[in-house]
Order: sequence, then C-alpha cells, then structure tokens
Amino acid sequence: MVAAAVAAAVVVMAGAALLTVAALQAHQIEATLSADARAIAAQPDQWQATPTYGNKPFGPRWQFLDAAGSVTASPTGLMPVTAAAGAIAAGTSPPRQEQVTIDGHIHRMLTVPLRDGGAVQVAINQERTRHTLTMLAGLLAAVCVLGVAGAAWLGRVVARAGLTPVDRLTESVERVAVTMDLSRPIEVTGADEVARLGRSVNTMLAAIDTARRAQRTLVEDAGHELRTPLTSIRTNVELLLEVERRPGEAHRLPPQERAALLTDLDAQVRELTTLTTELVELAREDATREPAEPVDLAEVVTAAVARVRTRAPAVVLDPSLVRAMVSGRPGELERMVVNVLDNAAKWSPAGGTVEVRLAADGPRWWRLTVADEGPGIADEDRPHVFDRFYRASAARSMPGSGLGMAIVAQTAGQHGGTVTAAAREPHGTVVTIRLPRPD
Repeated sequence: MVAAAVAAAVVVMAGAALLTVAALQAHQIEATLSADARAIAAQPDQWQATPTYGNKPFGPRWQFLDAAGSVTASPTGLMPVTAAAGAIAAGTSPPRQEQVTIDGHIHRMLTVPLRDGGAVQVAINQERTRHTLTMLAGLLAAVCVLGVAGAAWLGRVVARAGLTPVDRLTESVERVAVTMDLSRPIEVTGADEVARLGRSVNTMLAAIDTARRAQRTLVEDAGHELRTPLTSIRTNVELLLEVERRPGEAHRLPPQERAALLTDLDAQVRELTTLTTELVELAREDATREPAEPVDLAEVVTAAVARVRTRAPAVVLDPSLVRAMVSGRPGELERMVVNVLDNAAKWSPAGGTVEVRLAADGPRWWRLTVADEGPGIADEDRPHVFDRFYRASAARSMPGSGLGMAIVAQTAGQHGGTVTAAAREPHGTVVTIRLPRPD
C-alpha cells in the first residue's frame, strides 16, 4: 500500500516535471521566434541577403513575402506559404504561429507583417526540442522505476523491522495458548506501541492466572467442604437402608435414635444446600449479575432485618437508619446484610441485642455497623474472618460453611466499598461496611 502511494507520487511528480519542461521550451521557442521576427522586420534589407544566423546548426530559417503572398527572398531556403501567411502579408490578419514541415522536419513558424507591406516568416526546427523532451521522458521513467523499486524495497525492510516485535509477541501468545502456562510473562523491550501491547498482554495473562488460581482454590476448598456433609449423609442413609433391608434387626435402631438420625440428615442436607448456594454466589461472574441501579440502602437493611428476625426470634435487632442512596444490586446488597446479621445473631446470647446503625461517613461514604454481644473474635482469628472456608476454633462446633463473611467481603468490594471486623467493648464484635455515595 505504501509502495503504491510512493509510486503514484513519483509518477505524478515526473509527469509534472515533464510538462513543466515542455511548457518552458515552448515558451522559449515563442520568445525566440518573436525576437528574431522583430529584428528581421526592423531591418529587412540587411537580412534579405544574409544566408546564416550566427552559424547555429539548428537556428531559424526566414524568408520574405510581398503583399500578394509571393516569396521575394529566401536566404535560408524556401518555406511553405500558408493561407494564413498570405493573409498576414496582405495586411488582413495579425501575426500568427503555425506548425509546418520543412525538409521532413517539424518547424514552428511565425509570420509577421512588414511596415512597407508584405511579411517576414521565421521558423525554428523543433527536432532538438523533441529530442530533449524524449531524453527527459526516458530519464524520468528510469527515475520512476528506480524510485518505486527503492521505495518498495525500503518499505519492505522497514515493515520487516517494525513487525519483528509483533512476530515475537505473536509467537509468545501462541506458545501460551498451546502450553497454557500463564506464569511465564512475555519478554518486552522498548517503549513503543508494540511494547505497550506486550505489557498489556502480560497484565492480562497475570489477571487470568490469578483468576484461574482463585478458581482452582475455590474448587479444591469446595470439594473439601462438600465432602464432610456428603460423607455424613451417605453414612446415615446407608444405615437406614441396612435397617430397611433387614426388618428383623430393626430393634437395633430404636425409634428415638431413628428420629435423631433423620434430624441429623435434615440438618446435613440444609447445610449442603446453604453451602451450594454460597458457592454459586462466590463463583458468579460480573457479566451474569443483575445490573446496578440507584438503591436506598436503608430499605435494603430494613428488609434484611425483617428476614433475620424470623430466623432468630431470641435475639433483639435494634436498627437505626437514615436514607442512604447508593448505586448497586439490591439482591446482592440484601444478601450481604443478611449474612452479617445472621452471623451476629448466631453469636449473640438469647435475649441479646444486635445494634444496626446506618449513617453518613463523611461527604462521600455511608457507614453500616452491626454490633453484637457475643464472645467476640480472637485476635489471631480476626485477620481471617473474611477468608473463604475459614472457621475459627470456637466456630467449628456450630453450623456454617465459612463462606458467609467471604460473600460479604466480595459484595462490598464489587460495590466499591470495604468491610472490617473489630472488637466491641466490653465484649462482642462490630462489623463495619462502608459504601460510596453515587457521584
């Protein structure tokens, strides 16, 4: 494409140069004819017997005509007398230039009238001019060919030099696609656009590698967490099936133990259902989430408080809320608040109070705090509260998957906010969620 553009430019410039030279030569011939005609017409007697003109081999030819158009003198050889030349000699037409053939050669001829009547004709051989233009055209054609060839070669060299980093980048990306090794970054040198692209690819590969590692960790942890309730369910079901297959040994499983076994199965199934729901929530991609919209956080917290009250009637929930508009996904925000309230209610003693406060936190943030009256979180466990599947030693005997607070942290982060857990005096825990106000 570049070579074609260069070729077009060279051809245009060469054509313009050729036309310019031709125009200049034509102007020079016209000026020479006019000057010679004026000089001869000024002293016709002197030039009627002069057979040469400065001994120039391609000099002009001239001859004189009378008023009737007949040749009266032709020192340099006869020239054709055209109808236009006769009219000029008769005084009925102004001076005129014509192209004529003399002795097989093309001449430019000018006819001008004389003061005493008649006319003088002056002609210049154009062979030298044509020869010069032909040579110039050949030279320009050779220059065009060489210029286009040079431009094509130089363009190819420059293109190869410019595309070498792109080729290396392509090979590196193809290697990553084949080996699936995201840990080896692509080698990047320089500071041009290709280097910038390479750094962007490295950033993308690092992000993909991080996401893949997180996914692998989630799958491994999920497999570990799912194995425990599934093993318990399988053991209990096998025991019940064994009793059903051998009715004669049903007395070995008293009704109260059978009821306890069924209760345990129900609890295990509920735990498995909760764990599966939370795993799906953690694994959801942003592209599949509900769209963000203006949300009154106070309404979300009110709905969450109503849900938790039905599940934890022994705990008093004490909300104090202000209108707080945020940009977010109502369903996810409500689940985030429900998880925090469930956790606070689980650790609070019967009759205890969970304080829920929603207020402004400076001009750009809203702050939601949930304070319980539980035993609090040990100092060594507090940094891991929001880790996936993490359960403190004191919590392992209680129901739960270790994913609820991880979902809280993930939802807060996806909405541009933060979540922290701190000790409450004299005892208990305070979870603080900060969400940005919309611009």
